[in-house]
Amino acid sequence: MDSLFSILGDRNFDEPAEIASVKKYISDEYKVDASVQVRSNDIIVTVPGAGLVSSLRLRGPEIKRRCQLDKKLIFRIG
Repeated sequence: MDSLFSILGDRNFDEPAEIASVKKYISDEYKVDASVQVRSNDIIVTVPGAGLVSSLRLRGPEIKRRCQLDKKLIFRIG
């Protein structure tokens, strides 16, 4: 039986480029920390306020273009 250390030792725990680019965009534009989750078909972005979610929804195409995303963006209040 393998130990937990040997199983997890070979894993890469770095953030995917998609997550880093979306977090950087939101941080640079709005000075807010966001939670970003990547799934197979979409990217879920959670931010602290409804007003910010509305603004991000309007800028969705710009975010996809600047961050070079091909998945659907979903914005949530958290």
